[in-house]
Amino acid sequence: MAEKILVINPNSSETVTQAIDAAMAPLRIEGGPSIKCTTLAEGPPGIESQQDADRVIAPLLGLLRREERNYDAFVLACYSDPGLFSMREATRKPVLGIAECGLFTACTLGQKFGVIAILRKAIPRHLRYLAALGISGRLAAEMPLDLGVAQLSDGPRTFARLLEVGQALRDSHGADVLVLGCAGMTTYRQKLQAALKIPVVDPTQAAVSMAIGRVCLKWHVAAE
Repeated sequence: MAEKILVINPNSSETVTQAIDAAMAPLRIEGGPSIKCTTLAEGPPGIESQQDADRVIAPLLGLLRREERNYDAFVLACYSDPGLFSMREATRKPVLGIAECGLFTACTLGQKFGVIAILRKAIPRHLRYLAALGISGRLAAEMPLDLGVAQLSDGPRTFARLLEVGQALRDSHGADVLVLGCAGMTTYRQKLQAALKIPVVDPTQAAVSMAIGRVCLKWHVAAE
């Protein structure tokens, strides 16, 4: 039976889930694992605070319990990696968080990475996570768009801000690779990379790429 990966958008925005699903196209390889994207109906419209991230842990665990037997790996498609460690504790199957995967991918693509956050208030939360991962020294800087999750669908406005912030991270802070600090930014990755001429990491693509490797190489211990 072919392996299956479930990508979970922990907020309730179907628009974000559809954008994530479209970003999976290059990873849907013939003969490879199938990739399904789903929305956590109980989630908030956007995860924009620590309280939002904490609030979705219980429903994420409920979703895991319902779907564990149906999938070989799970990806949390939110840059806060909400519930990541609780979910890993609850299953022996791979669970990957997009922030962790996106950041470590960036470390393989350049010496100093810049992160584009959606909101300024998210940055302290992200910096705590960087410290926990032990890679704070690789951070050039993190800067916000000052746009909420719901506003990311405004294409011209969002891309203009992405370009402005990306240029500042590259030119003023020395970033030689960028990480998009929200799953809702995935639509703009290729255009932004082409404009800035440095690698731009969509963390959901990074996490699913790792999940494919995990399930194909059997880098997990199956439950007895």
